[in-house]
Amino acid sequence: MLLSKLLPKEGNFFELFNQHADRIVEAANAFSLLVAHYGDLGQREKYARDVDNAERAADRVTEEVNRLIHTTFITPIDREQIHGLINLMDDVADLLQDSAETMALYDIHHMTEEIVRLTELSVKCCQRVQAAVRLLGKIAEPTTAEATLKTCEEIDRLESDADRVMRSAMSKLFREEPDVREVIKLKAIYELLETITDKCEDVANQIEGIVLENS
Repeated sequence: MLLSKLLPKEGNFFELFNQHADRIVEAANAFSLLVAHYGDLGQREKYARDVDNAERAADRVTEEVNRLIHTTFITPIDREQIHGLINLMDDVADLLQDSAETMALYDIHHMTEEIVRLTELSVKCCQRVQAAVRLLGKIAEPTTAEATLKTCEEIDRLESDADRVMRSAMSKLFREEPDVREVIKLKAIYELLETITDKCEDVANQIEGIVLENS
């Protein structure tokens, strides 16, 4: 009895998930502003720093969650589910940072309409991830569980939209861009942005599994 009282029982996992999701949206919004103000070098650098700061904050949350997994006696959901979810979420934050860094490293000179569209879809995916994560703490309630699954379905649809934009972007790029270097650079950016939506879909799939097993 004394041992069970001394051992930590739950940790603050759902709140930490929320904090991480907030940092993802923060990074996504900063990246969107970077794209919108790309022609202004000062603004571009400011928003790139904002993306970096949000990503580093997300990393700290991930570290705390992984620490708690090993120090908490009883967790609210399966440990593997906790580990899988927080690391998939961290992948989203990493990809946003990678996208901003790659634009700078590849010396991208202008934003194409396809970059703008893929960015919009990435931001929407990140916002829906945030919404789904916020519902996790109450999935024992049938209506909340249903709402969570519907939000995950929205992420799946957004990812499908991004796939279509990606295919169209690649087709246009190879047909219309005469500079091979620009083809290589833009292809890499398109792929990174589309991967953000892929990773959000992976998060949604993980959340769906948690809901189905715990509601």
